[in-house]
Amino acid sequence: VRLVESGGGLVPAGGSLRLRCVASGSIFSVFAPKDWGWYRQAPGKPRELVASILSTKTTTYTDSVKGRFTISRDNSQKKVYLQMNSLKPEDTAVYYCNTLEQSLDWGQGTQVTVSS
Repeated sequence: VRLVESGGGLVPAGGSLRLRCVASGSIFSVFAPKDWGWYRQAPGKPRELVASILSTKTTTYTDSVKGRFTISRDNSQKKVYLQMNSLKPEDTAVYYCNTLEQSLDWGQGTQVTVSS
């Protein structure tokens, strides 16, 4: 299974982006039961989990993104999405997806840069 993230870019503060993660090579019976997360890593900082979505579609968010980010999943397409609104400069990072167990090889990530 290969994780491919896309949708990042350069946006001004207050802008929006929608990130997409495809679990390429996976099959539905492997993708659907797993709990997924979006992670980010800013320069000089450790990777952190910002949003998660369980197989039941229950979602959780780190405090800094609550009310601004929305995670969703499409099991039939084997995709996980992250809608990011009201972006702030501190959201600048490389964003990755993976299972909550981090059981898959990390993809290349997608760069999100928010200008002030």
